[in-house]
Amino acid sequence: MLLKITFVVIIIFSTLLSCSTAETEDKKNTAVKLLSKNNKDTSNRATAKAVDDGPYVFTQDEQLKAYWFCGGNITTLNIDTLKLPVEIPNCNYDITLDKINFSEQSILDYQGDFAVAASSDFHGQYDLMKTLLTNNHIINEDGDWAFGNGHFVITGDVFDRGEKVTEILWFLYKLEKQAELAGGKLHLLLGNHEVMVLNGDLRYLHPKYVESAQLLEQPFEQLYGKNTVLGKWLRSKAVLVKVNDMLFAHGGFHPSLAKEKRTLSDINQVFKGNLVKADLAKPREGWGRYLHKSNGPIWYRGYFKDNKKDNGASEKEIELLLNHFDIDHLVVGHTSQKQVETRYQGRVIAIDSSLKNGEYGEILLIEGDKRWRGTLSGDKLILP
Repeated sequence: MLLKITFVVIIIFSTLLSCSTAETEDKKNTAVKLLSKNNKDTSNRATAKAVDDGPYVFTQDEQLKAYWFCGGNITTLNIDTLKLPVEIPNCNYDITLDKINFSEQSILDYQGDFAVAASSDFHGQYDLMKTLLTNNHIINEDGDWAFGNGHFVITGDVFDRGEKVTEILWFLYKLEKQAELAGGKLHLLLGNHEVMVLNGDLRYLHPKYVESAQLLEQPFEQLYGKNTVLGKWLRSKAVLVKVNDMLFAHGGFHPSLAKEKRTLSDINQVFKGNLVKADLAKPREGWGRYLHKSNGPIWYRGYFKDNKKDNGASEKEIELLLNHFDIDHLVVGHTSQKQVETRYQGRVIAIDSSLKNGEYGEILLIEGDKRWRGTLSGDKLILP
């Protein structure tokens, strides 16, 4: 009997010991998981600390506040608007802030005896963009305007994918003024990615900018809100421009715009009037909503589709568009090609040469009735 009791006690003790050991092991595993999680969080914070970005300049009455990051460390600068221009010393480059209010672009038609260049879809590829522009003499070795009285058109999509979007924006902000002082013009048009970001559609945002927003504890789109310098600047941009015998837009023009006899001013005004949903008193509707959908000027891809399968524009519809807008060429980005190419016997020129991939890109160059593909190395190849 005593032997049985002893045996039972041993069994109970063993069971308790086993449970205790299991519980200890569970706690150990939990601790390991927590440690791993903490290490992961620390890693994320370490990544965030490596961010170089900015400046983001917010406006409030007569004061400005600039934020930028060097190695993830936030620096702020309070600026009196009455003391502009002001240099903001960023970690990798300085910017001269000389203009904070911008008029809505109302002139949409430019005619004259000047050279024209056009490119598109930079997508954060700052270094590749500068190489392309330098080798094709749009800028000089110092990154300053070198195109004289020429007009340089960028058909949108500076934002997303790449990691140097902010650098491009401030670079173009500077170049725009330099062009005007030289008697030339830089036209930055809105693309679908500008409109997406302004509306908080961040699906293509580079992780660097997720971290920037987290460091400033604001949604990323608010870094380009209407109370910011770059946000105001972007909101002033047009969605199209006509230069001599060419009409430029990011995606293109659906033939219905010609059939309905829509003017360039009407298209731009209604599109811009419905630009940012958060700024509107009521949701987009009617034609304003239509212009922001797949057949609108920032999304349309009808020049690059099989007419029978995808209802792309026909030869007759292209002719209708050219006649209606009194032009010889439609020039668009948005749909990636390997190089600057033509469609419809040269009447449509595609200038999205896939700079977004970070490997190669081209620029359209026009002087008089001559058209070239400007290669990354600066070679000029005849465009049919």
